Amino acid sequence: MSVTLLSSPLQGFTDFRFRNAFHKYFGGIDTFYAPYIRLNGKMVIKNSYQKDLQPENNTTLEVIPQVMTGDADEFLFVIKYIQSLGYKELNWNLGCPYPMVTKQGMGSGLICNPEKIDHILKRAHEETDVVVSMKMRMGYENAEEILDVFPILDKYPLRNIAIHARIGKQLYKGGVDLDAFQKCAESTKHTLYYNGDITTVAKFQEMKERFPSIDHFMMGRGLIADPFLPSMIKNNTTKYPKDRWKIFSEFHDTIYRQYDEALSGPTPIKMKMRGFWEYFALSTSNPHKAFKKIKKANNPRAYQQAVREILNNE
Repeated sequence: MSVTLLSSPLQGFTDFRFRNAFHKYFGGIDTFYAPYIRLNGKMVIKNSYQKDLQPENNTTLEVIPQVMTGDADEFLFVIKYIQSLGYKELNWNLGCPYPMVTKQGMGSGLICNPEKIDHILKRAHEETDVVVSMKMRMGYENAEEILDVFPILDKYPLRNIAIHARIGKQLYKGGVDLDAFQKCAESTKHTLYYNGDITTVAKFQEMKERFPSIDHFMMGRGLIADPFLPSMIKNNTTKYPKDRWKIFSEFHDTIYRQYDEALSGPTPIKMKMRGFWEYFALSTSNPHKAFKKIKKANNPRAYQQAVREILNNE
């Protein structure tokens, strides 16, 4: 069975600049999900969302837009917007675990409300011809919540349901619950995608063996921490390219340059790259030391010097 690999959307990380550079230098991802559009009650699409989804910024890869909402009118508004750009599928985020989202009845905080989920999906399918897919956790408080939602979801022709095998209140702590994911696979007619803790080739093989019927796997933090991982999974190898760090360096310089042009001033680019290095550092031989160097770099020249030192050390 051939495997399809998908990039999970990570707010603040996987925008079009990252996606395009990743695709060029590493490959291995078949479909990228764009970070969610969130309206906050105003029927306006922010400039950053517009730029991220513009077709001219996404010419070389398959991208699926995502929405974060608990409101049917907002859902329909976003559908019309993405369809105006030529997109045919909208992914609905019922996975975000962060309290500022869940307390407002969105993300994984909406899973405990099957009636509202039903209402929004009903309107989307009756009033538009968009294809809907889902990105979910197994619940917010407990992994049984999703089981009460499946009878609702089974009423609709969803393209798929990608399930991160944790509950919302875990955030990203603790392990994934593979037994609960297995229960999900036995409780719905829909195609499920697996998401959660695919951080090495061995970990992927473990998930593949555990769930032989699953052929779509979603990767989030693991693919930022080790950008070579998707292509290594596809090629069934644990060997890195001989010029691993040269490729990474070119990738890094590409996204640094593009973010530096897009952001105003030294502080935003410093914070942006520091966020990436929380993950990049994990692939170095001394993650703590590498990230410490990045944190100490307080201006662009010091940052570039820190990056060169880290990469030369590898």
